[in-house]
Amino acid sequence: MIPTVLVLAFAVSLVATWTLSAQGRRALPLDHPGARSLHRRPTATAGGLAILFGAGVAVGSAWDVIAPVGELAYVGCAVVLLAAVSVLDDWHGVPVGLRLPVHVAAAALLVPAGLASAVTAGEAVALFAPGWLTLMAEIVLVVWMTNLFNFMDGMDGFAGGMAAIGFGAMALAAAQAAYAPLVAVAGALAAANLGFLPFNFPPARIFMGDCGSIPLGFLAAALGLWGSRAGAFPLWLPVLVFSPFIVDATVTLLARLSRGERVWEAHRAHYYQRLVLAGWGHRRTVLLEYTLMLAAAGSGLWLYRQPAAVQLAGILSWLFAYVGLALGAERFLRRQGGRR
Repeated sequence: MIPTVLVLAFAVSLVATWTLSAQGRRALPLDHPGARSLHRRPTATAGGLAILFGAGVAVGSAWDVIAPVGELAYVGCAVVLLAAVSVLDDWHGVPVGLRLPVHVAAAALLVPAGLASAVTAGEAVALFAPGWLTLMAEIVLVVWMTNLFNFMDGMDGFAGGMAAIGFGAMALAAAQAAYAPLVAVAGALAAANLGFLPFNFPPARIFMGDCGSIPLGFLAAALGLWGSRAGAFPLWLPVLVFSPFIVDATVTLLARLSRGERVWEAHRAHYYQRLVLAGWGHRRTVLLEYTLMLAAAGSGLWLYRQPAAVQLAGILSWLFAYVGLALGAERFLRRQGGRR
């Protein structure tokens, strides 16, 4: 069953992406170069529709496996809601004042699904925070993950590669735990992104757009919480797996806040953007990022099977590694004249 899901997701996404990219300007909105962009020519966007279609068809083929997981109905409704608003945003533009409440509503759907917290509402947690406060904090974090994936979708092949590696790692971890429903869903998403990548790898012929990056960011958070609640893997595993995106987006946001910049405005201050602007180009930068993604995913898949002390040591090692990478990148970019 699972191999069929993976092949179907890849094949449907590949064909759908080829069809959309072939139509190009006639069928899709164009992403014009702007203050946040690294591309130089208008490029067809909304290719995320092919990813969602491929993953959706594949997940539907495994309905017997995932049907018993009733809470996934809430996740599906949230994805449809996010995709619908994001499609409108890709085609016509939707103000942030309208988009953000939708993102919050989608994250809130994880509460009745039972996926929004590592504890049940009302239970006391670490630091004596009440359950409702934990739920609110996790809704905020899900919204942040939803948006940071979109922030990081600014370089050819970048978000698609992160999604393929990230969801693939969660599928492998769920497979080791013999939890077939999560293997099917995460595997379908990974395979669908692999089907999209040939048309998005530098130089990209099509972008995924908000209709791809927004739902994928939400699903990264939702599936991470689902796997943790189901006991398939610890919650820190998806955080580590997606850490190349989480760290870059969060550090950049905090740095811009410290400089008093308007964080809601478009910019090119992410590390990956600055490396491209410093002369590395899309292909070299994205290959470097792929290496980092694979290292994070591979180490996470090894660590979570180790004793608690080894897991802690591994997580701390990654924290120190990211500090070193950030300091090294800053020195390199200053020498190269990289722009913020």
